[in-house]
Amino acid sequence: MVWGMRLSTVILPVHRWHEGGRERWQRAEELGFHAAYTYDHLSWRTFRNGPWFGALPTLTAAATATERLRLGTLVTSPNFRHPVTLAKELISLDDIAGGRITLGIGAGGNGFDATVLGQEAWTPKERADRFGEFLPLLDRLLTEDSVTQRGTFYSAEEAFNIPGCAQRPRLPFAVAATGPRGLKLAARYGQAWVTTGDPKIFEEGTAEQSVEAIRGQIAKLDKACAETGRDVAELDKVLLTGFTPDRGRPLESVDAFVDFAGRHQELGITELVIHWPIPDSDFAADQAVFEQIATEGLAQLN
Repeated sequence: MVWGMRLSTVILPVHRWHEGGRERWQRAEELGFHAAYTYDHLSWRTFRNGPWFGALPTLTAAATATERLRLGTLVTSPNFRHPVTLAKELISLDDIAGGRITLGIGAGGNGFDATVLGQEAWTPKERADRFGEFLPLLDRLLTEDSVTQRGTFYSAEEAFNIPGCAQRPRLPFAVAATGPRGLKLAARYGQAWVTTGDPKIFEEGTAEQSVEAIRGQIAKLDKACAETGRDVAELDKVLLTGFTPDRGRPLESVDAFVDFAGRHQELGITELVIHWPIPDSDFAADQAVFEQIATEGLAQLN
């Protein structure tokens, strides 16, 4: 595997644990993926009317079924979570996993999660305001024994989190962000940065336009890091695939994947995340080709 680029997968929580769920996470470890993530939603898009299980219980089960594989969310958001309860669950999960958890986290969007608790969907500014308070408080909760903090949106009153994360000083944050406020949070609190590309060109853009858009995002991340007094090289750059104009093409063959990976490696992407195939969905792909990519794909970039 080429130094500087890792390959991970995301396993959507759509299978009962004892009817194929466990086997997928174990197979991900066998195939040598760096990490396996899952979405942290209560339901999601075209899967809304079918099975969909909770992210953190699923990751807890995956932690007991694997030994080496890193595990995490991609991504958690404030839409239906509070920093105090989330911190307690993450500390427990990191302990069970033996320090193998990464928290992918972002401001969230306007999907089903945005209104499922009966609230009005937040505007982009409201989401940014909440995320700007949520992430720093979560950072404190995961690194301090006791936290008291009064905020506009989120507060903690003598919130005890002993013994803290298995990873020190806390488990890593992979911050999903493309706007200026989110990028500043990624620069300050992130150990990694996550992008899905530019949603504005998803429907009608080209692969070349997508590469340039991601190049521009990384340049903005670099600027945010510089303003924070941090070297952008300290952050992993994670691309969650499947949302760029070329969509599923990287999973059509090993050669197609190598071409896709090489172009993004040149941009500075250090981790690619590919979706575990789900038949008859937006993430349909040939399972045999997917597994061949997992075992051979990055090796061909040497």
